[in-house]
Amino acid sequence: MALEKHIRKAVFPGSFDPITLGHVDIIQRALPLFDEIIIAIGTNAAKNYMWTLEERIAKIEAVFKEHSNIKVTSYKGLTADFCKAENAQYILRGLRNTTDFTYEQTIAQANEKVNGVDSVFLICSPEYSHISSSIVRDIARNNGDFTSLVP
Repeated sequence: MALEKHIRKAVFPGSFDPITLGHVDIIQRALPLFDEIIIAIGTNAAKNYMWTLEERIAKIEAVFKEHSNIKVTSYKGLTADFCKAENAQYILRGLRNTTDFTYEQTIAQANEKVNGVDSVFLICSPEYSHISSSIVRDIARNNGDFTSLVP
């Protein structure tokens, strides 16, 4: 009787508008924990993105081109539903501070209770804790140099 290998699959959801060095840090540090990581770009028709979905996918794929165990895709709807469709048992989230934790905690508890999808939190490395996509967008909108914040 052959043993079935249990594949540990995580979804790392976000808008990635744009992907930052903080995101890259979390993904690289999560690689040893999972057999596959799906970087899932959530789409929201009500949101105005600075970079197109195609640009965001292309940038992320370029950053992780050496990693066959990282998949980049987009999705609509609830993240937990997407996880179930992908047979992913975990949602990967990066935390910069206690504000992030407070926000993510209730979502994680609801996802586990309602959908049976667990969340795994990684604390970002200190050198990236000041970086967010919204800060990068603000700098970009004002023609500032944001290259030290993105891959």
